[in-house]
Amino acid sequence: MEDKRRRARVQGAWAAKSQVVAQPATAAKSHLHQRPGQTWTNKEHHLSDKQFVFKEPQQVVRGAPEPRVIDKEGVYEISLSPTGISRVRLVPGFVDLKEADRLLEQLCQDIPWKQRTGIREDVTYQQPRLTAWYGELPYTYSRITMEPNPHWHPVLHTLKNQIEKNTGHTFNSLLCNLYRNEKDSVDWHSDDEPSLGRCPVIASLSLGATRVFEMRKKPPPHRVPKEYHSRGPRINLTFRTVYPDPKGASW
Repeated sequence: MEDKRRRARVQGAWAAKSQVVAQPATAAKSHLHQRPGQTWTNKEHHLSDKQFVFKEPQQVVRGAPEPRVIDKEGVYEISLSPTGISRVRLVPGFVDLKEADRLLEQLCQDIPWKQRTGIREDVTYQQPRLTAWYGELPYTYSRITMEPNPHWHPVLHTLKNQIEKNTGHTFNSLLCNLYRNEKDSVDWHSDDEPSLGRCPVIASLSLGATRVFEMRKKPPPHRVPKEYHSRGPRINLTFRTVYPDPKGASW
């Protein structure tokens, strides 16, 4: 009997100790079984003291730059590129008005004008203008090759000499463009063919009706757009230097 009482006391002592040790586990178990939204409720209550103000994002409006009209004599910087600065020198009235009208009529009749077929994105189209080429070397642009034509018209040869004397540059070729009316045009282009050299110089002389000649700072830099108002014929003569071998040009 005494032994049974002693074993009962030992078991009771172990049981009491077990209950004391088990309390933390019970508390941990109770924490793990908290209500799912209890913790977030406390955080929301803590953040509710702060005020948040929603602001509409600012819209950045980028407008096109105001166009600048160049109509007075002078030298103008148009754009800056890795190869240098592009400049335009405007010389109004280079040819007397009455003489310009006479030249326009004569060149419209004498120059062998031709409408050529262009290629853009593998689609052929008729160029909306007439062209002609003078020079001992061929000239290729926009996948169109102008064959050599060393037989300069006397009027064109005289104009070439006058322009060379005025500019201090020499030229060996000439691309002629005839805009018959307001529907004729030339799209954006750069005149950057390898045969023209690294920094080509082009002298452009216009006769006839006034047309808009647009330029922009990024390539391609210029064009003559179609117009909605009636326009008479206009001839544009672009004197340039073509090199026989692009590798030997001034690069």
